[in-house]
Amino acid sequence: MFDQVAAGYDRTNTVLSMGNDKLWRAATTRAVAPRRGERILDLAAGTGASSVALARSGATVTAADFSPGMIAEGRRRHRGIPNLTFVEADATDLPFDDAEFDAVTMSFGLRNVNDPSQALRELLRVTRPGGRLVVCEFSHTPSKAFGGAYRFYSDRVLPVVAKAVSSNADAYDYLNESIRAWPDQRTLSAWIREAGWTDVAYRNLTMGIVALHRARRPA
Repeated sequence: MFDQVAAGYDRTNTVLSMGNDKLWRAATTRAVAPRRGERILDLAAGTGASSVALARSGATVTAADFSPGMIAEGRRRHRGIPNLTFVEADATDLPFDDAEFDAVTMSFGLRNVNDPSQALRELLRVTRPGGRLVVCEFSHTPSKAFGGAYRFYSDRVLPVVAKAVSSNADAYDYLNESIRAWPDQRTLSAWIREAGWTDVAYRNLTMGIVALHRARRPA
């Protein structure tokens, strides 16, 4: 499914999110706080839009994704960036050494993993002691009024727009289903703690449509 939408993935996301995807990406980059000389893993990187933002800091960034189509599109678009590497990877069995990265991040990918808790444990394994985790993911708005408007958009508007702008509208039916089934902010925070991370915190973006979770690997 992700292979089929790779070419137009970023454009479609911008249209469907009404431009909020760029704000969410900027917030994630600030939370990661990349620094020159660091090694950063961007998991579920897709075509690498978030990875490019991280690489601008001078950090060495590994963009990893389960979809070979996404990886191929990312390499084609960003082959001129020397500190950015694309790797095909399974989030539950990462092909990296223990304590290899100073920071790890995952945007809008954790809910697509068969075993999110295992993915969080793998991210812990490949992060150095004291290293940082940032997870940006769809969540649940605490506002009933805004939540009603958001559900109307998701159920009635988004499918129509997706058919017009996406090469695979069925993929965005899956998007709605996966968001509904995904747990709320507190539950995901609990999963992160159970995986072994400390200093776990989150803040809502766009009225809680998205939540930005942060944590550290114990030193």
